[in-house]
Amino acid sequence: MKDSLNITIAGATGYTGLELIKILSKHPKVKIKYLCAQKFIGKKISFFNKEIRKKNLPKISKIKDVNWNGIDVLFTALPNGEAQKIANNIPKKIKLIDLSADFRIQNASTYKKWYGINHRSRNLIKKSIYSIPEFSKKTIKQYNIISCPGCYPTSIQIPLIPLIGKNIINEKNIIVDSKSGYSGAGKNIKKKFKFKNLLNSVSAYGVGKHRHMAEIDQELSKIAKKKTNIFFTPHLIPMFRGILSTIYLETKNNWRADKIYKALKKYHKKNFFIRFEKFNKSIGTGDVVNTNFCKISVCKSRNANKIIIISAIDNLIKGASGQAVQNMNLAHNYSEKLGLK
Repeated sequence: MKDSLNITIAGATGYTGLELIKILSKHPKVKIKYLCAQKFIGKKISFFNKEIRKKNLPKISKIKDVNWNGIDVLFTALPNGEAQKIANNIPKKIKLIDLSADFRIQNASTYKKWYGINHRSRNLIKKSIYSIPEFSKKTIKQYNIISCPGCYPTSIQIPLIPLIGKNIINEKNIIVDSKSGYSGAGKNIKKKFKFKNLLNSVSAYGVGKHRHMAEIDQELSKIAKKKTNIFFTPHLIPMFRGILSTIYLETKNNWRADKIYKALKKYHKKNFFIRFEKFNKSIGTGDVVNTNFCKISVCKSRNANKIIIISAIDNLIKGASGQAVQNMNLAHNYSEKLGLK
């Protein structure tokens, strides 16, 4: 275990980059050496977020100007396709923690199908780990490329993986309705979406074809040991941050909602950042905003063999930057809570 880590953040001025800076600037084991972006070179980071006023933070620089000697961890919070290129050109000793989709999909052809990009570092995919920390604590230290899951998949997989692993739900009949604050779409949201009154209405998007379906299907199929496809529809809602995923499930072998609630609580008993509401009580994003927690509610439906699970996270923290720091902590033998409590 190193006494401290020297950090570079690429994509420092985006929403997830700024969240990373807020967390890491207060982390007791971290020294931020470089903050990189393509624009605004030489600007102070407080120009982008007034909450970040730490005097000794570096000014914005280009990633090509980074001196990699002495850097321990590189966080990439960049558009899809960029981390692949960087991964080919940095020393192998550096831990790359990527918040894009570049190393989430294990098959390069599948990646191209969903993201429309030829993968530029195929040989590195097998050397990376897809890491929701609650499921990868025992293996993450073996990898130098850590791929952080998408925000929707994080909220969905945390409650689903234990249930599929125990074979107590019908993996062929999983329906997920997710709603996210618009920060999940990044700063160029109005260029990406042309919905009328975008920031004053609820808008479904990516219906039947959202990119995050690829990684959810991939990971759930691993656990089920057979091909699994979920029904997933995301929505943008007129608030800045937070995700609420409502998951509709059909149970097997007379597993009732109260029994599933107890099984999930038992599974996540040692996972500090997973919290549960009382049985059959609803939750909202207000329970988790500005935290690294995932809060889960298990509810009955009017049909005994069907249940409803509600999962809430902050998309910018547990769904992105907080989870990335949690992964960093585990990869370097620190307490996973360090800097995140």
